[in-house]
Amino acid sequence: MSALKDRITGDMKAAMKGGDKPRLGVIRLILAAIKQIEVDERIELDDARVLSVLDKMVKQRRDSITQYENAGRTELADQEKFEIGIIQEYLPQQLTEAEIAVLIDEAMQATGASSMKDMGKLMGMLKPKLQGRADMGAVSAQIKQKLSG
Repeated sequence: MSALKDRITGDMKAAMKGGDKPRLGVIRLILAAIKQIEVDERIELDDARVLSVLDKMVKQRRDSITQYENAGRTELADQEKFEIGIIQEYLPQQLTEAEIAVLIDEAMQATGASSMKDMGKLMGMLKPKLQGRADMGAVSAQIKQKLSG
């Protein structure tokens, strides 16, 4: 079992004992998403794959927040923000824009990327380094800006 999954399971038990129902609900959602993949693919997820699941969950919630705010449903948007806060506790420290820019520049030099045709190469090189540490949509936008500018 991955160390991250162990930590999430331990936090679930602590939330149960502490009677923290909102937190418990979010942790159960995380574990359910992990379990779904394990059952579907008949594998035990490692830390990298668990991070990928958590990253996807945060992205889904960010998309939901935008939709809820556009529809004027602030209470639902607030719930999604709360869930993001709990999920992010299990993700590594987020990188700053400056740190991301440095990694993009290094990847551009390493791959010789100079045009939008090289976008796939850059993303392929950066994704393992940035998984769970940055919003990949924002990273993609930064790369596009550098390649077109």
